Amino acid sequence: MPDRHPTPIGAARAGLAPRTQARPSSVKANHGASEQTHGPPTWGRRRVLLLNTTFEPLTALPLRRAVVLVVCGKAEVVHGDPSGLVLHSAADSVVVPSVIRLSSFVRVPYRARVPLTRAGLMHRDRYRCAYCGNRAETIDHVIPRSRRGEHTWQNCVACCVKCNHRKADKLLSELGWRLRVVPRAPRGVHWRLLAGVVDADPQWLPYLGEPAA
Repeated sequence: MPDRHPTPIGAARAGLAPRTQARPSSVKANHGASEQTHGPPTWGRRRVLLLNTTFEPLTALPLRRAVVLVVCGKAEVVHGDPSGLVLHSAADSVVVPSVIRLSSFVRVPYRARVPLTRAGLMHRDRYRCAYCGNRAETIDHVIPRSRRGEHTWQNCVACCVKCNHRKADKLLSELGWRLRVVPRAPRGVHWRLLAGVVDADPQWLPYLGEPAA
């Protein structure tokens, strides 16, 4: 990743104070009050989607790191914060980004194996129970762990609480159940990203919408 040690936000080159403020018009419309300041916790939690020049998703950056890339001219803002938040300094302002795009192409080594995480599996199964199709809240092992089932993409599915309790440690053949979709391991750089993101910003979805396999 380019520029591993960027100029800090508070340095002369960036010149931005580590605080976020809402545009007056947005605040007036949403709160009916004067402009408000949001403290450091926003910087610590917020993530920004980083795209290559080809619009291929690369990773989710901390907000502070993303702003430094934009200020230093290494990236451009593709989508700003939906609420219209901006960062202010004495001489400049930058829209708080949700998605940014690198100015120069970077080559990323291809990694075939996507780590199995709860977030990634839920995205793969679109938050739908593999057995009944209702909203999924948990994960189930098709072949139970108690019966030597493995913790793999091929043996794990999203599942609703009701089906999870009914299935317990039984096999599908014992219940007469069938999977709605055969579980497979997802492939692609964007799936490696989704495996580590619990709540993706809706503005990210057009760049993460490729099929799982």
